[in-house]
Amino acid sequence: MNGPGPNAERLLALFALGVVLFNPPLLSLFSVDAMLVGFPALYIYIFASWTILVVLVAVIVNRRHKRRLGLRSDAVEPSQARRGA
Repeated sequence: MNGPGPNAERLLALFALGVVLFNPPLLSLFSVDAMLVGFPALYIYIFASWTILVVLVAVIVNRRHKRRLGLRSDAVEPSQARRGA
């Protein structure tokens, strides 16, 4: 039986990255009175980190979904196949 695969490992690594990014000792580095673009540095850090994590998860899941369906860049999409028939 095969193991969980590389995508599961990538998702687990992203979870670990999220734990590190939102760990209080690292958050305390950005808990200063500095303002960036009119917002506190901590807010910018939290929202930027969250956005990066969400985008990376979306890329991994989308890639996994395409592999599961067997889609390739040269494959005909179902909507195009129905129009041609």
